[in-house]
Amino acid sequence: MKPVEIFAGDSPVVLGVPHAGTFIPDDIRARLNETGLAIADTDWHVDRLYSNLLPGANMVCATFHRYVIDANRDPEGVSLYPGQNTTSLCPVTDFDGRPIYLDGEEPGADEIEQRRKTWHAAYHEALAAEIERVQELHGIAILYDCHSIRSHVPFLFEGTLPDFNIGTNGGTTCSPAVEAAIIARARAADGYTSVLNGRFKGGWTTRHYGRPETGVHAIQMELAQSTHLTTEAAPFAYDMAKAERLRVHLKEMLDELARVAGNLPKTGAKETTR
Repeated sequence: MKPVEIFAGDSPVVLGVPHAGTFIPDDIRARLNETGLAIADTDWHVDRLYSNLLPGANMVCATFHRYVIDANRDPEGVSLYPGQNTTSLCPVTDFDGRPIYLDGEEPGADEIEQRRKTWHAAYHEALAAEIERVQELHGIAILYDCHSIRSHVPFLFEGTLPDFNIGTNGGTTCSPAVEAAIIARARAADGYTSVLNGRFKGGWTTRHYGRPETGVHAIQMELAQSTHLTTEAAPFAYDMAKAERLRVHLKEMLDELARVAGNLPKTGAKETTR
């Protein structure tokens, strides 16, 4: 199994999909317990949600599951949300804080490093290359990082999550125009709720690549799974009616990003990895 799938287009918008993959190598799968094997913490159907929404869109999708290694975590293992419950670079618990490995089968430091090199690094090499290619075409690139999560996860946050959770790390990862374009469309979406830089302020991917002064802008969208799943529990089925209603608004957001990109300062190709 290749670590990443790349769909290259000619839009200034790059879609990152780090958590929709479900592949787990056999040697890791054999050590997971019943909770781990359920892979409940998948960003279910996010790749399908965004497919074919924006003409010429670029999409980079991780094929591996986040239980192998989390492509949206700092490769050094630094927490994105100090003092708050979260999961690690190589998770050993699920989003409810329950162990996902059989007793004594958790990965050690050497194994985590090997997984990082094999999976995490491969995804980010592909994403960085795509951002660079797009910036060479347009003088600018906008990374839109696609995510979803259950709307009720008490271990991670209180209450019910809004439908659209937009993260720009306090406005530091993109131009104000990019942030404004997305939040305006989210707030105008009838029947949906939204928040900017709430519980999810943008993961490592958004913070790592988002350098608006270099012409690379990044924004994260964390969707509540109630917006497009029949239920937020197994089998996590795609709800066609819900999804098609949602896709109308997601398309408007991506179209607006592509429009805004044409008005942002162009800087030419820049280094996107750090």
